[in-house]
Amino acid sequence: MSRANTFSSYGSVAKTFHWLTALLIFSAFPLGYVANGLAHQIQSPGFDGSPAVIERATLLFSLHKTLGVTVFFTALLRILWALSQPKPGLLHPDRKAEALAAEVVHWLLYGSLVAVPLSGWIHHAATTGFAPIWWPFGQTLPFVPKSEALAELTAGVHWVLVWTLAAALGLHAAGALKHHVIDRDATLRRMLPGRGRLPQPPAQAHSLAPLLAALLVWAGALGGGAAIGVFGSREAAPEQAGGTAAPVVATVPGATGWTVDSGTLGLAVTQMGSQVAGSFGEWTAVVNFEEPAAPGPAGDVEVTVSIASLELGSVTAQAMGADYFDSANFPTALFKAEIEKLEDGYQAAGTLTIKDQTVPVTLPFDLELEGDRAKMTGALTLNRLDFGIGKSLADESSLAFAVEVPVALEARRAE
Repeated sequence: MSRANTFSSYGSVAKTFHWLTALLIFSAFPLGYVANGLAHQIQSPGFDGSPAVIERATLLFSLHKTLGVTVFFTALLRILWALSQPKPGLLHPDRKAEALAAEVVHWLLYGSLVAVPLSGWIHHAATTGFAPIWWPFGQTLPFVPKSEALAELTAGVHWVLVWTLAAALGLHAAGALKHHVIDRDATLRRMLPGRGRLPQPPAQAHSLAPLLAALLVWAGALGGGAAIGVFGSREAAPEQAGGTAAPVVATVPGATGWTVDSGTLGLAVTQMGSQVAGSFGEWTAVVNFEEPAAPGPAGDVEVTVSIASLELGSVTAQAMGADYFDSANFPTALFKAEIEKLEDGYQAAGTLTIKDQTVPVTLPFDLELEGDRAKMTGALTLNRLDFGIGKSLADESSLAFAVEVPVALEARRAE
């Protein structure tokens, strides 16, 4: 069998690309469908935190994403090969409507084989969550920022294009069967393995009409998706848009009171070996501070955090569940501490209460003072099990024990 195409048949390379692509697609489709169902289960408020369900979803999503990236590169190679080869002619070009439909579907297939995995890949790079792609080249993409708004948009685009691809595949398969069973011609046999006598197609010409029709189909599908709201409507959180979230701040009157103008209160966990980072959008801080002449007591601080304001990428809803923060029953966290100046730096030593579990903690931090302005940065590491978070995940195979909490704020002395 010749590796190259002819006007009457496909070569071995084109056939290999065709059937390899079919195998990859029909493997990725069910994996994505089942994994998506598990994701909805995990993100539901009633999820019990079952590690088996989380591990199964992660495995299926990683398989789906890895196959998707493989489809993307296979499709690119297939298109490059097709551009270098003669295209076998239609056996019945005189059937104008049928010929137009066949070529429109071919354009939809070729375009979707690139657009579907690419949209999924961009969603993966833009979001923060679990289920890595199994390859050594990292999980990000050039020029794709971590953005919840972009992740929602590309998730919707991916969903619409997946069903467009599914419809094109169905029409393609139906057309092949129609030629084989009803017309009894060689259209399907030209793509099957092996050699055989194949008829010479009649002379024919091609136009841009099928491509234009395919573009209209994609535009209609995306327009329909926009009409039913599948692209998401949430605006990016301030920290995702490039700024910092401004907390709701309370102050105590007096010379030592400070007003927090802006700041971030972050949270980072390691799930399935990948870091998932986010931040709390609503928290109040009461700060009393007076710089001492020597190391020693310097004031106190009390911070109240709205748990439901946490944004943690694709696992935000999961984090609110009963086995994790249980925000429905424990809506706030409370940090109370005494501020102390050290020989080198500062610390806030006190207690942190989450889910009615009060644990001693110490937050070391750096402080820059310029008159009545102050900049503070610090971080502490917590053990999630100390607060009864993720108790069903008793080891670190799914979710690490350590939780990083970075803090940064700018404040001014209250009048």
